[in-house]
Amino acid sequence: YNCHLMEKIESENLLHRAFSVFLFNSKYELLLQQRSATKVTFPLVWTNTCCSHPLYRESELIEENALGARNAAQRKLLDELGIPAEDVPVDQFLPVGRMLYKAPSDGKWGEHELDYLLFIVRDVKVNPNPDEVADIKYVNKDQLKELLRKADAGEEGLKLSPWFRLVVDNFLMKWW
Repeated sequence: YNCHLMEKIESENLLHRAFSVFLFNSKYELLLQQRSATKVTFPLVWTNTCCSHPLYRESELIEENALGARNAAQRKLLDELGIPAEDVPVDQFLPVGRMLYKAPSDGKWGEHELDYLLFIVRDVKVNPNPDEVADIKYVNKDQLKELLRKADAGEEGLKLSPWFRLVVDNFLMKWW
């Protein structure tokens, strides 16, 4: 809670760990989600497949090869998108790096995170949790470029999360 208050982020430079999952199917289409309207930060914003935070528990504190973040990602893919753990084995996540960013959401809430970037290629069945996810869609590279264009032009009220945009602009298109 405190780590998402912009007042605390600015006054105490509070920082927390996070992860961002980019799940591609076997056709290399990226699964995107629109965050639910009830999210504290960035409600109804489109973003990568799944984003959250490792918990303060032994299995999610393991630093070696980002194992803690990968364990947390497996947990949250089930919670947010109904993807069972056996469909996203921890050893199939590719930790491609980390990024540090700060982004205000509104006047009160925001993010200041060390974000582990985890890529995975798997065909999965998705059953979104409506408390977490408003909508989902798979996009190919060209469809994502069109989504970026619409967001930049302010069309259809389309908004993208700042962390997703940073990854897309600085890394994803080169990797893809």
